[in-house]
Amino acid sequence: MPNQAQMEKIKAGQGFIAALDQSGGSTPKALRLYGVDEDAYSNDAEMYDLIHAMRSRIAQAPAFTGDKVIGAILFEMTMDREIDGKPTATYMWEERGVVPFLKVDKGLADEDNGVQLMKPMPDLDALCERAVKAGVFGTKMRSVINAANADGIKANVAQQFEVGKQIIGHGLVPIIEPEVTISIADKAEAEDILVGEIKAQLDALSDDQTVMLKLTLPEAANHYQALVNHPRVASVVALSGGYSREEANARLTQNAGMIASFSRALTEGLSAQQSDDAFNGTIADTIDSIYKASIAG
Repeated sequence: MPNQAQMEKIKAGQGFIAALDQSGGSTPKALRLYGVDEDAYSNDAEMYDLIHAMRSRIAQAPAFTGDKVIGAILFEMTMDREIDGKPTATYMWEERGVVPFLKVDKGLADEDNGVQLMKPMPDLDALCERAVKAGVFGTKMRSVINAANADGIKANVAQQFEVGKQIIGHGLVPIIEPEVTISIADKAEAEDILVGEIKAQLDALSDDQTVMLKLTLPEAANHYQALVNHPRVASVVALSGGYSREEANARLTQNAGMIASFSRALTEGLSAQQSDDAFNGTIADTIDSIYKASIAG
């Protein structure tokens, strides 16, 4: 069973979820935006040391607490490491009051029917067992929708919920994330199809099955209200999806009951070269702005 204190914190939704789960191909870009160029490391091990140092610095910032940051999504390697001498998930909850989640997907398959499904996850059960032992509350997995293709979106959502039920079987709460690409011409149409497919899957869950949803900020305000209100949903969180923090926050305030789960928009303006005072001041301002947008709805 999920930790009840953590579940209550997530359901109350008084804050946002920090996405600290850049992995593989997205790590060099995240480091570059942080002011660490690729000539600063010579192999993957050094690269992951540097991204962990960035995440540790964020997690230890005075403003990074459960007062405004209710959850954090971790990369597997982050879960396996320590912050300030404690395993990361333990540190997040015990020291910061932040509910820990784990990114579990292994990336995207090639596009078919206008969508990219998740690659197979043969080691998912073993990873979930490790996550439970590490004190993780829930998981996150991402697939992508690039067109308003009804068959593709149906398959995408079906895969998310099929894997989600496997994760629920381990006592974890899955964040189901079928991301709609923000730049597509038929985004609104894709979102119309998506809300119907998700609702059908939610309606088929049993009373003891709870999920979270992570969705692209929609074209129509409150488009996902039926999902926000659904009894099988603990929380609906929004991804920034490439929008600037300013635009993501503005869109978020138009969607009642949705809270943020931003990655790039969270680290915007942070730099490895900043003094601790400057870094902590920047992250505090960022956290405050995302928090205000999350609770405005």
